[in-house]
Amino acid sequence: MYASLLRISWVRYLLLLLAFSFSFSCKIQADEPVSSVFKNPENQKSIVPADSQDLKNPKMRWAPKDFAKDPTVIRFKGKYFMYFSIPPQEKDGGKYGWTTGIAQSDDLHSWTYVKNLLPDQECVKNGFCAPCARVFNNKVYLFYQSYGNGAKDAICMAVSEDGLNFTPNPSNPIFRPHGDWTNGRAIDADVYRFNNKFFLYAATRDPAGKIQKIVVATSDINPEDLDTTTPDDWKQAYDGSILEPTTSWETKCIEAPTTIERNGKLYMFYAGGYNNDPQHIGVAVSEDGIKWTRLWAIPFITNGPKGQWNSSESGHPGVFLDDDGQTWLFFQGNDSHGKNWFLSRVKINWRQDGDQLVPELAHEQ
Repeated sequence: MYASLLRISWVRYLLLLLAFSFSFSCKIQADEPVSSVFKNPENQKSIVPADSQDLKNPKMRWAPKDFAKDPTVIRFKGKYFMYFSIPPQEKDGGKYGWTTGIAQSDDLHSWTYVKNLLPDQECVKNGFCAPCARVFNNKVYLFYQSYGNGAKDAICMAVSEDGLNFTPNPSNPIFRPHGDWTNGRAIDADVYRFNNKFFLYAATRDPAGKIQKIVVATSDINPEDLDTTTPDDWKQAYDGSILEPTTSWETKCIEAPTTIERNGKLYMFYAGGYNNDPQHIGVAVSEDGIKWTRLWAIPFITNGPKGQWNSSESGHPGVFLDDDGQTWLFFQGNDSHGKNWFLSRVKINWRQDGDQLVPELAHEQ
C-alpha cells in the first residue's frame, strides 16, 4: 500500500515537473531575442569560401588614391553612380574631415572619380560620410551621417536632380535614436521603401559607447513628399536594437545595414565586427522590417587569407538591384589594417533553400 502511494506520488511529481518545464520552455521561447539563427552550417567559416576566385581576383578593385570606404550604388539616367566615404582632400586644405565622393561608370567594372561633396550645413561642418543613395521621383536622395561629433552624430538627407549636385534638407538631421538602450548616435544610414512605408536603418551604440547595433525608424510619408521630410516624419519603430552582436565573429559591432526586397521579404546585408577586427559581412531576413533572423551563424563573406587584397577585412556592404534584375553586392576591403581601403563587388544569385530564399555568390566569367 505504501509502495503504491509512493509510486503515485512520484508519478505526480514527474507530471508536475514536466508541466513546469513545458511552461518554462514556452516562456523562454516567447522571450527570445529579436534575432535568432536560421541555419548554422557545420565545418564552415563562411558561406562564400574566403579564397574563392571572385574574391581573390575581383573584377573591380577601385579607389581614388587607394582610399575609399562605404559604397552605395544606383543607376540613374542611363549611368551608374557610386557614392562613398572619402578622407580629407588636399585641395580642400584639410578644412574638413571625411566627406562623400562620387564616381560614375557605364559597366560597374571601371569607375571614374568625379568629385567629392563638401559640407554645406552647420550640422555637418566637420564632415559627412557613409551614404545611402536611393532613386525616387526621378531624383537622387542621399541619406548620410554627420561626421566627427561622437555620440551627437545623426542621419541627414539631401536631394539631387542630376546625381552630382545636392541640396541638403533644411531640417537636418532627420533622425537620431532615443531610449535608455542607446547613446543617441546614428551612423551608416540605409533607407528602403517596403510595404508602402519607408524604413530607415542606422547603426547606434549602447549607452557606454562600446557596442554597435542597429536601430530602425519608419515613415508613412509619400515618396513625392520626400523632399520636404522633417524629423517628425520618422518614428523609431522599436524601443531597442533590432540586430546586435551575439555571434563570435560579430565581436562588439554590427553596422552598415543595407537592404533589398526579394519575394516579399527584406534581406539585410550587414557588417559584423569593427573595422579590421576583421570585419565580415552577414545576412538577415525579415517579413516586417523590424524582427530579423540571421540566415546563418557564420559570415556570408569573410576576410581573405594572408596575402589576399582583403585579408584585413571584407566589410561595409552596399547591395544594388540593377534594372535588369541582377543583384550586386559592393563592399570595402584592405590588406593593410586600414592604411588603405578599396571598393569591390560580387554578383549575387538567389536560390531556394527549403522554404527560404538565400543569396549565393554568382561566378563571373
